[in-house]
Amino acid sequence: MTSPPPLRVAILGAESSGKSTLAAALAAHFHTVWVPEYLREFVETRGRVPLADDQFLIASTQLAREDEAMAAARDVLICDTTPLITVIYSRHYFAGEDAALAALAQAARYDVTLVTAPDTPWVPDGLQRESEAVRQLIYRNLLAELAERQIPYQLLQGSLDQRMAIAMPLIDAALAAR
Repeated sequence: MTSPPPLRVAILGAESSGKSTLAAALAAHFHTVWVPEYLREFVETRGRVPLADDQFLIASTQLAREDEAMAAARDVLICDTTPLITVIYSRHYFAGEDAALAALAQAARYDVTLVTAPDTPWVPDGLQRESEAVRQLIYRNLLAELAERQIPYQLLQGSLDQRMAIAMPLIDAALAAR
């Protein structure tokens, strides 16, 4: 009998809301791997923010890295963002998303979706982060998009320990339900 594929856990949130910190902590707790946000690498290696034409590349690279990481994942794969976030930022910065990006976001599936609240101090991060006002707007747009798509999620607030105390049992329950 083969074991089921690893559970895909999506961590969504606006900029500077603790996604990467949470992803690393969850991966350590579950003795598995996590997929960092490709956008950060894109900005660092190219020395610029992405353009509208880069959005599909960013989202598809993120998914390709998830697929590659599945082989190393143990029961759970932690994903620091999804193509849905790329759609939301594309709408904000470029007044919409192209059809290929929309289709990619529609097809991407996750077993558990966690949303990090923007309740930590906003920290500038070079080219990648804009402002507290944008962070709050993206957060509101994310919650509206999740509601529209009827994607269930768990909101995580507070310190890393508080977020972990909610996320760990939720992931354990999803694992037990398989």
